[in-house]
Amino acid sequence: MTSSNGQTPARRPDSGLSFVPPGWLVFVMAWSVYGLISTWRLVWDYSLPEGVFYLIYGGLAVDIITILWGLYLLGLAFGRSARFPRQFTIWQIATIVWLLARQAYVLTISDFVFSGKALTITVAEIAIGVLCIYLLRRGSEAETVYAKPRTEAPPVLVSIVAALLGIVLGAVVGALAGFFAGSIIANGTDMSCFEGACGYFAVFIGLAGLVVGAIGGGIFAVWRVHRRKRKPAA
Repeated sequence: MTSSNGQTPARRPDSGLSFVPPGWLVFVMAWSVYGLISTWRLVWDYSLPEGVFYLIYGGLAVDIITILWGLYLLGLAFGRSARFPRQFTIWQIATIVWLLARQAYVLTISDFVFSGKALTITVAEIAIGVLCIYLLRRGSEAETVYAKPRTEAPPVLVSIVAALLGIVLGAVVGALAGFFAGSIIANGTDMSCFEGACGYFAVFIGLAGLVVGAIGGGIFAVWRVHRRKRKPAA
C-alpha cells in the first residue's frame, strides 16, 4: 500500500515483543519434555484410579504432539517465515482448548482434589497464550520480523523424522554430558556421597542435560531442514 505522495509508508519498528511467542513456545516444549520424563513411570502403576489413567495417557499424547508441532513452528520462527504467526496462532488455540478440557475433566472427576495452585497455573498459561496471539495479530509489529515470502515448506514427514532424530541424539549427548559434568562437579567440590548423594546429583544434572539436549537437538534438526533454499509458494 502506498501513500498519497506515491511513497511506501515505513513499517513500525519492532520493539522485540514479537519474539515473546517463540520464547513461550520453547518453554512449553521444555515443560512437555519434563512432563514426559516425570509421568512416564506412572503408565505402569496399575494401582491408580481409571480416571487418572485417562488423564495421564492424554497428557503424554499431548506432550509428544506439542514437542513435534513446536519444533515445526520453531523452524518457521528461525526462518522468519510469514507462515509463523498464523501457524503459531493455530497451535496456541489448540493448546488453550486442551488446557480448558483438562481443567474441566479434573474438576468433574471425583478422583481429583481441587487445587487452587493448579488452577492458577492453568489460568496463567492461558493468559500468556492469549497475549502471544495478540502480539502476532495481523497489523502488529510481528509483520516486520516474520516477513519472509511464503515458500514451499519441506514435507511434514521430513520435518518429523529430522525432529525425532534430533531429539534422540540431542537427548543422548545431553544426558552423557550432563552426567559427566555432574560427576566432575561432585568430585571437584568434595560432595558427600553419604547414601549416594553425589550419585543422585550427577543423575540430576544428567536429566537436566537430557531435557536441554532433546530440545536443542530437535530445534537444530528442524532448523537445518527449514534453512535450505526453497522455491516460492504458488
